[in-house]
Amino acid sequence: MSNFEQQLDKIRNESGFIAALDQSGGSTPKALGQYGVTEDKWNNEEEMFDRVHEMRTRIVTADSFTGARVIGAILFEGTMDRDIGGQGSARYLWSEKNVVPFLKVDKGLEDESDGVQLMKPMPELDSLLDRASEKGVFGTKMRSVINQANDAGVKQIVQQQFEVGKQILAKGLMPILEPEVNINCPDKQQAEDMLKAHLIAGLDELSADQQVMFKLTLPETAGFYKDCIDHKNMVKVVALSGGYPRDEANRRLAQNPRMVASFSRALAEGLTAQMSDSEFNSHLDTAIDAIYQASKT
Repeated sequence: MSNFEQQLDKIRNESGFIAALDQSGGSTPKALGQYGVTEDKWNNEEEMFDRVHEMRTRIVTADSFTGARVIGAILFEGTMDRDIGGQGSARYLWSEKNVVPFLKVDKGLEDESDGVQLMKPMPELDSLLDRASEKGVFGTKMRSVINQANDAGVKQIVQQQFEVGKQILAKGLMPILEPEVNINCPDKQQAEDMLKAHLIAGLDELSADQQVMFKLTLPETAGFYKDCIDHKNMVKVVALSGGYPRDEANRRLAQNPRMVASFSRALAEGLTAQMSDSEFNSHLDTAIDAIYQASKT
């Protein structure tokens, strides 16, 4: 089998979860702060991204971070362009850890309109996808946000996600569509009802050879996205933690059979730069195992 076929088989069929290591721009200082690296530890954006790469490298190179429980990892563009262990980050993940590499490709969010935040334009997406393919990336992820149960807005979100997803498929990569429902949405269940209806409609319009993944907020109703998981055009539905603490995210995840984690903050929760290697590795192993067990349901 080709690398892509091996990676597709792993994502589709093996137990485990996807680690989201893709904080970018605005979210990086907060992620570093939670890791115990304050803003006085860098002088410019490049140094800031060096610090966050050090954090991600420490996670990825830990003994507990392997394809036995972590089936995939989502990288920020700056991480993809840096090395881990003397190799490009994506190739290191696959060749050394048996972890499938994904790349975050969106460029951030537009201002809210109709209760949602669409993705900003991505005029250089084709060239980024070509570069990702050359570097051994399997798939991509892109995020937009639903803040209100506004059907017109939700429909726009889903249409944009599928439109860009088809552009990614045309480049031979696997797209993860991520229309996040804000966990503080005042009518979250209603927003999820709207979202699922539009997602199913979008899946129904795909051709037989167009396979996609979804990354969705943990729903209010257990098993809510079963119809998406069972769809013939679906590879896997993964869940974002969305700001829930890890224990709460895992509790909700365990109530959703065959939906697996793709956590960022919940994975790194409690990890600090000041920990000894043994403390860090032990804490990370505990986190990975808890998320893995919640993903196995």
